[in-house]
Amino acid sequence: MELNRLPVTVLTRTISRPNTTIHYPQLSGLANQQAQLQINRALLRTVQGLVTEQRRVQVQGNTQMQGSYEIKNNQRGIISATLSNYAYTPQMAHGMSFLGSVSADVDTGQLYSLRDLFKTGSDYIRVLSDSIKRQIKQRHIPTLQDFTTIKPDQDFYLADKTLVIYFQLYEITPYYVGFPMFPISVYDLEPIINEKGPLSILAAD
Repeated sequence: MELNRLPVTVLTRTISRPNTTIHYPQLSGLANQQAQLQINRALLRTVQGLVTEQRRVQVQGNTQMQGSYEIKNNQRGIISATLSNYAYTPQMAHGMSFLGSVSADVDTGQLYSLRDLFKTGSDYIRVLSDSIKRQIKQRHIPTLQDFTTIKPDQDFYLADKTLVIYFQLYEITPYYVGFPMFPISVYDLEPIINEKGPLSILAAD
């Protein structure tokens, strides 16, 4: 494992049509072309999924849509990106945003789900949920109802030595809170992380 690997090249692509401008990332120059294709397809699929979500909630009318992205991790062979989509139709009280994310191994093209980050059989749902409960209390985050647990496939991204669990608007908090983000240090998760997974790679000194 090369801990000092250079970041991979990320190009910005744009979907442009009337009232719609969506910028999204595509990887370029990977040694494994199949891995590159697989990750790029996942990124575009996520963009398309966010557009579909907007169509589900927007009313008929002159909808304005904008999409952007942030690269959260691009080191040690692990890429992690968030993709956002904001849309507003004039008849609505306010615009709506959705957030998606993709985390992958740039060598193999493996796309990571939350469960892939942890040892098989580990109680990662409880561990992460307990951390989020503590943060909600410590940070005085208003919730729509008492938070109990994350979903097994809860949204997340990776950032340096941190796992960030996030929720969609209205999922657990009022709209004005925005996307609630809960950073958890990889070191706090070491007993349960998959030793062959990305958290182990990011935690290595």
